[in-house]
Amino acid sequence: MKKLVCMMMLLAFLLAAGLAQAQTLINGAGASFPYPVYSKWAHKYHELTKVKVNYQSIGSGGGIAQIKAKTVDFGGSDDPLKAEDLKKDGLVQFPTLIGGVVTIINVPGIGSGEMVLSPEVLTDIFLGKIKNWNDAAIAKLNPNLKLPNQAITIVHRADGSGTTWIFTNYLTKVSNEWKEKVGNAKSVSWPTGVGAKGNEGVANNVKQVRGAIGYVEYAYATINKIPYTKLINKAGKVVTPNMDSFKAAAAAADWKNAPGFYMVLTDLPGDNTWPIAGATFILVQSSQLDKERAREMLKFFDWCFKHGGAMAEELHYVTMPDRVVDLIQETWSKHVQYADRTGMKQIWP
Repeated sequence: MKKLVCMMMLLAFLLAAGLAQAQTLINGAGASFPYPVYSKWAHKYHELTKVKVNYQSIGSGGGIAQIKAKTVDFGGSDDPLKAEDLKKDGLVQFPTLIGGVVTIINVPGIGSGEMVLSPEVLTDIFLGKIKNWNDAAIAKLNPNLKLPNQAITIVHRADGSGTTWIFTNYLTKVSNEWKEKVGNAKSVSWPTGVGAKGNEGVANNVKQVRGAIGYVEYAYATINKIPYTKLINKAGKVVTPNMDSFKAAAAAADWKNAPGFYMVLTDLPGDNTWPIAGATFILVQSSQLDKERAREMLKFFDWCFKHGGAMAEELHYVTMPDRVVDLIQETWSKHVQYADRTGMKQIWP
């Protein structure tokens, strides 16, 4: 009888432990830019570990707000915070991926990569100065295209967006008029156009509206089969958005000398460089209340860095090199901590 009771107690303990593991939940929210990869990573990680990572694609502005309010375990943002802002808010920031923001179009008879836009023409379109697809400035860049007499409809983000931050950062660099009239931010006062929520919303609107143009992370263009344009880069070369042109932009990043991993990758030199590239970042609290929960969160990102590369590259994102991952994990060790009776203690490794 005593043996039976012991066995039942052991079984109950094992069931409880298994249930606890199955119910482990890590919550994140923020940028829609990396959502296609984060969702794939989370799904695979749950299959392997039973740890569920729930990431809500609500925009970078929402991700920053929620991690500051401590309502999520981590926030996602494509708008990097500077070191002084991280310190002020008690946050730690690290990059996870690099991708490209591309201009997508819905122009009758024009397929992916068939249209070329220059920085000047792109800016004038989003300023509302170029209103039709058969405008002389577009025709000059595309002498072999049959451009329709079709009105242009701008589709932009309606929410606080890191993708908008990257896109407007680029426009600010290539146009003084844009810099003076509109500027660079997660949310701006657009001169013209209609707003949509998330990269998903912009992609859907452009796909449905004849004559539309918008900007999204490259994966949203490929997943939704929406035509994208080529762009003329800083070197004056016509470049196509793809892994090679994103990697060319990523190669310019000096992460070791970037305080708080602050890095901007727009309008960089190089013949093959895609001009509107950007990193996406994770934000976590530097002082954690729950040591084990924080460790589970870092274990997830550790797994992503070590085993998620192929999934990311399938969606045309550039992963962090090993030397950068080493810097990131060094940052976890030094700056992500928890408090006990004797003071602040290291969580990782």
